[in-house]
Amino acid sequence: MSSTAYQAMTSRVMEYHRDVSRWKPDARERLRVAAIELFREQGFAATTVPQITERAGLTTRTFYRHFADKRDVLFPHAEAQLDAQAVLEQVPPGLTTAGFLTWCLSLLASRFEGHREEMRLTQTLIDSDAGLQERALHKRETLRAILDAALRDRELNADQARLLADTTISALYIALHTWLASDEEVRIDAVAIHALATLHTDLDTIDLHQ
Repeated sequence: MSSTAYQAMTSRVMEYHRDVSRWKPDARERLRVAAIELFREQGFAATTVPQITERAGLTTRTFYRHFADKRDVLFPHAEAQLDAQAVLEQVPPGLTTAGFLTWCLSLLASRFEGHREEMRLTQTLIDSDAGLQERALHKRETLRAILDAALRDRELNADQARLLADTTISALYIALHTWLASDEEVRIDAVAIHALATLHTDLDTIDLHQ
């Protein structure tokens, strides 16, 4: 092989490896963006995995390496767990139960900030598909169960932990829906905390001995 031919081949190989190293870490996000675009253009039910991978310029094998199915693009179960666990790992020591819940709400809410239009599309898709509604409920239950376990780790009894986890996650979702329905600059965590404070005030007015 001539020196010129060898240099040309080496150049192509090096270029190929540069492309792969630049491309590979971005595969998941490219697939997610392609899927969101197609969901917006033609709906969730009409979109297929091969269409997603063609739009992203990747293979179906690559898709299934990152997602179990196309629903996972919107609701990656593992990411929901990792997000919740990451929040718990950042909670400073010494917080009261109320401070702990406020901290959790703030960090969970921060995951959504800056993604309102995408979240609106996601909610529209959920409303139109029973399978997505089921997956949304599963994600919500995942968050609730993780918070429930964290509260029990703080030595609350099982009933207290379950009630507080249910109420806190409900407040988060109420705040999310309020945020999605508004164009104003509202803070998700502030709405959630206000909902919890209002509930606390309302409960104080109830005569439990009637």
